[in-house]
Amino acid sequence: MKLVFVTIGLLALAVLGIAIKIWAKKDGEFAGTCASQNPMLNKDGEACGFCGKLPENCENK
Repeated sequence: MKLVFVTIGLLALAVLGIAIKIWAKKDGEFAGTCASQNPMLNKDGEACGFCGKLPENCENK
């Protein structure tokens, strides 16, 4: 039973940390989340499947 409480407590702490990070960011946006900016995900230099930007059109490199 003690393990269940510890597990729930740690999960709650993780969710709280993520919520605080989203709340603290301007408009809840995270910098550099576009897949075209990640060289491990975009080895061929293709446009992002979500926003359509090419790697050279992204602000943060």
